[in-house]
Order: sequence, then structure tokens, then C-alpha cells
Amino acid sequence: MLASLLCLVLGAFLAWQAQAQQGERLALVMTVDDAIGPAISDYFTRGLSLAEEREAEIVVVAMDTPGGLDASMRTMIRAMLTASVPVAIYVSPAGSRAASAGTYLLYASHVAAMAPATHLGSATPVQLGGGGLPGLEEEQDEGRGDDGQPPAQDSEADEGAGEETEGEEAEGEEAGGEDAEQTAPPRRGETAMERKVLEDAVAYIRSLAQRHDRNADWAEQAVREAVNLTAREALEQDVIDVVARDVEDLLTQIDGRRVVMDQGERTLATTELTIERLDPDWRTKLLAVITNPNVAYFLMIIGFYGLIFELSSPGSLIPGTIGIICLLLALFAFQLLPINYAGLALILVGLGLIVGEALMPSFGILGIGGIVAFVIGSVILMDAENLRISLPMIGGIALLSAGLMLWVVTRFIGLRRQPAKTGQDDMVGSEATAAEAFEEQGHVRLLGERWNARSSEPLRKGQVVRVTAVDGLTLVVEPLDKAH
Repeated sequence: MLASLLCLVLGAFLAWQAQAQQGERLALVMTVDDAIGPAISDYFTRGLSLAEEREAEIVVVAMDTPGGLDASMRTMIRAMLTASVPVAIYVSPAGSRAASAGTYLLYASHVAAMAPATHLGSATPVQLGGGGLPGLEEEQDEGRGDDGQPPAQDSEADEGAGEETEGEEAEGEEAGGEDAEQTAPPRRGETAMERKVLEDAVAYIRSLAQRHDRNADWAEQAVREAVNLTAREALEQDVIDVVARDVEDLLTQIDGRRVVMDQGERTLATTELTIERLDPDWRTKLLAVITNPNVAYFLMIIGFYGLIFELSSPGSLIPGTIGIICLLLALFAFQLLPINYAGLALILVGLGLIVGEALMPSFGILGIGGIVAFVIGSVILMDAENLRISLPMIGGIALLSAGLMLWVVTRFIGLRRQPAKTGQDDMVGSEATAAEAFEEQGHVRLLGERWNARSSEPLRKGQVVRVTAVDGLTLVVEPLDKAH
């Protein structure tokens, strides 16, 4: 009877709690305060899914980002444009920025807001592998027409005839423009691929601006010329919708505003909302660490050397286990990051040559070639915006590899000067180490190799022993203190 009563009370409480949550009007607040990458993209899309599941009135993303990966940015924008919940990108707190990819996200949001003392802009795409794009060409005579201006293109063709006098007809001007196009060298960094990347970025950000009726001309200028605006300037130029002190002020100002959703127009009702924060969880933080280029690079190096140590000394298990785990984590990170596969190939070739130097000493020829290939591959492996491998880390690992190579070469030279020693009898009198505690039968390690061993006395793990005889593939050993 008592149990039934408790079940009824518990059921009523759960039903009341579910009804209260269902009737609660919610504003979900997320935080993006790092470079846009796979971890941030995953966190953002999962947050939108949660907001849709809980039927939140709005999602507010407090953002402070220097930019990031184009693929991750586009994933976030697609999720935002197709979401059934309005998204407000809010550049905050004071001193924050929405640079590069952050500018695109701001333009894609249903409500674009900024806190005082923040800024946005510098949306020129940075091509993988380095090098500037046409929007950032230097003001210099090389690559410009005779009049000191960029080569005439499209609607600027008529202006390309600056050499002609005012008295000449338009026909002469047109001819002059065509001649300028043919003779003027291309601008610095203006390759066909770079033009395609730039024009694609311009069209993309203009389409986002037109969808939400924002300043498309300034958006194009931000892409082509990397210009920036403060919060107040952005509001005056119709780049953003609101300048707000905090989230509460933002929700108050946008109440009643009409926004364009994928399902049609919607009027926001953002007063008296319950504000709930959704901070990055352990999964997001772990993914952010793994996809850090420096961490992924270091994991790859640790994994590679771990496998090499395991193969050179079978039975150790620990280096091999660590190596496999690190290598798998590195491969997972590289799958998500925009790596240059030529750089990855050079790194693997370089490490292979260094290992070759250790296994088949060539007096430094293989080792030096391996270090050169390793350094070049590391430098060009990844050069996306805000996602680069630290040069000091590359230099440190290169010096470590060079030191290893030097040690191998000097040891090889020293061994060549020693008289040749062959045969099992040469092992008699050598010192070995017990691989585990055993009585009578067990294993010892001798010169980096694992041998079957037999002892007339119990041995502790790690105890130093002396080889007294060799019986086939079994070493007869005794404790070193007894031998003395």
C-alpha cells in the first residue's frame, strides 16, 4: 500500500516537472571563444539540435573568434540557416571580435548583435599553403598597369585606357583598355585558383547579407580589402541589428523583431525568457585538444617513434601500445583538419630515412636527407588560418631527430673500430636483466633482446644476472652477486 502511494506521488511529481519544462520559454546561450574548427562546429550543431528538441525561443551565441576553417564555418552556417530556432550571434564580451569566419557567421545569423568595444571584419579567405589573395595585394608598381592601377577587368575595362587623352573617343579608350589587359602583368598572388576562391567567398557573403537585408557592399569590401568596423560603425552601416550591453539587454531589444527563417518570417518574443547556458562539455574540449594542429602533429611523431621502438625491441608492449593509440588519434585529427598530403608524405619519408639511418648507418647521408624532408613537410603540412604548427615545435623535434642520428652514427663508428665478435660463446660472462620474477624458467633481456633463461635460484624482476652458459636458445644465468 505504501509502495503504491509512493509510486503515485513520484509519478505526479515527474508529470508536473515535465509540464513545467514544456511550458517554460527558454533562451539557450552558447559560447564560442576559440578558432572555428571541427570541435566548435560539433558543439554548435549539437546545441542547435538541443534547442530544437526543447523548443527554445532563441539561441544566443556569445562569440569571440579570430576566424577558422572554411569547412567548419560552412557547416555551422548551413545548420543555422535550416534551423527551426532563431539564432542570434552576439559578439561579446567587450574587447571581443568576429574576424574572418566570424564575420560570415554574423551575417548568416537571424539576429546580428555586438557588445560595445568589439569589432568585426577581415573576411578575406586565406588559402591553404600560404600566400595572399587579390584583396590584400600590396600597393606596388609590379603587377599593375601603366597608370598605376590594377589591370582593367569587366566594368573597369573602360578605365584601363588612362593613357589616352581626354579628346579621344570611347573607341580609342576601349582599345587602350584591351591593350592594357594584354600587356599588364598579373597582380601579385592573383592566380586563377585564388581568383576562384575570392569570388566564391564574395558571392557567399553577399548571399548571406541579401537573405537578412544587411549591407552587402560592405560585406564584399570586408572580403576583398579585409576592412573592419567597430560595433557602433557596424550598426550605423546596417551590418548588424543591435548593440547590446549583455544578453538580457539583447533579448529586450530584439523583442518583436521579424526575422527570416527557412520556414518563413517569424516574430521574436524574447521577453521573460528563462536563460539557460550550454557550455562546451568534455567531448567538445577533448575534440578541441586533439584537433589542435600542434597536438595532432605531436601525437603523430609519438605514435611513429613508439611503433619503431616496439619493432626494434619486440615484447616491450608499452611503446607499441602508446604508439598505436597516438597514431590513431593523430589520423582522426588529420581527417578533420585541412592538411597538405604532400607535407604529410614528406614527414613520413623523412622519419623513414632517419629510421633507415639507425638500422643501416650511412654516415649521415640518410639521416640528413630525412631531417630536411621532415622539416619541409612539417612546415607545409598545415597553414590554414589560425591553424598552424608551431615553428619552435618543428625545430625542437628536428633537433631531437638530429641528435638521435648523431648518436647512431658515432656509435656505429665506435663499433666498427672494435674487433668483430661472433658466436654464442661470446655471450658467456655478459650481464643481463630479469624480465620478470621467476624460478628456474623465465626470461631475461640481453643487449635489447628477450631471451629464454634458466636459473637455479629465484630471481626478482629487474635483477641483474650473469650468463654462465648457452644451451641452444636458452641462457643459463645466475645472480650477479653470487657470481662475485
